[in-house]
Amino acid sequence: MSSGKAGWAELALASVLARVSVTADEIGPRFPLYADPDTGSWTTTSRGSWTGGFWAGLLWLRALSTGDPAHRKAAADCTQRLRCWVEQDTATRGLVLWYGTALACRSGGDKAAGDLMEEAARACLASYDAELGLLPWGDAFGGPRLLARADGVPGLVPLLTHAPGDGPAAAYSHLTRHLELCLSENPPRPAWQAQTQGSWTAYPEPAPGWSRTAAWLLLAVADGLHLGDENDSLRKAAGRLAALRLAPDARLIPPAQDARPHGPVDTSAAAIEAVAALKLAALARSTGDEQAGDRLAVRAHLILRLLTEVHLSPTGALQDGCYDAERGLATRHELIWGDFFLAWGLALLTGLTEPFTM
Repeated sequence: MSSGKAGWAELALASVLARVSVTADEIGPRFPLYADPDTGSWTTTSRGSWTGGFWAGLLWLRALSTGDPAHRKAAADCTQRLRCWVEQDTATRGLVLWYGTALACRSGGDKAAGDLMEEAARACLASYDAELGLLPWGDAFGGPRLLARADGVPGLVPLLTHAPGDGPAAAYSHLTRHLELCLSENPPRPAWQAQTQGSWTAYPEPAPGWSRTAAWLLLAVADGLHLGDENDSLRKAAGRLAALRLAPDARLIPPAQDARPHGPVDTSAAAIEAVAALKLAALARSTGDEQAGDRLAVRAHLILRLLTEVHLSPTGALQDGCYDAERGLATRHELIWGDFFLAWGLALLTGLTEPFTM
């Protein structure tokens, strides 16, 4: 354990990963979704829902940290249990099948995970709708199929680039169409429904002011910029989103809904934003913009430090995440994706992994 300025991050990461081991023992072959803030007991799913990739990603981070073959096997086994999502009609395949495989491919080249990633990329490309310019939200979770939603962008952008042929073009179109729609209102509207003749209308759920809208879009924009896009539109979108969430006067941890500034907060959104900021900082520095890189990195440090000092339980659970404020579902809970992005942010600060896994 180093005694330098990242010492707090190393201690926090060790705590989060210790919690991963406790969770793994508790849930067995199931997937954790959210945990009660008082008891720590998990609500689980059999197939992982849209969050299964984050559990696999946490297991891979644990394996990277410990080097334990048993931990690597547990991560590899969990990743293969995500295969059932390859052909499901949902844009959240990006969340499931990118975050569930990318760290595996980085950490020693798990071939089975790499094969799953390639299979998923081809399946997602096959679901791309050229007329809409995106891969629709889908009907796997019910509701209208032809939606564009902010949470259907992250993960899917880098995943699509692994599909041969038109994959990179589809990834760029998917990202820019969502940015065009979501950023057409202020605050950004996270969901739109396709109509006839190429038009779109606002969809009410999630509502504008949702905590994770800008966070998911920032994460996707960072990945889009990393993939080498030369169009200035992504940089403008990144600047606009950063002004919303990464500006010095923005709350480090956003409310779950802007309309309820004194209601529950959402630590999971803050953790996503921290990772996005570290990615954007790395990109800025790679182009010689040290000032922007430092500003973004400082913002990410502040977020991660606050999360670990105020919202991380003694057992390593990131609490005060809000699954769904509108429905009153898990409004101050440990959320599996909150744990993942906190762990990833801390892993970036400590040098365990890199901003862009592939």
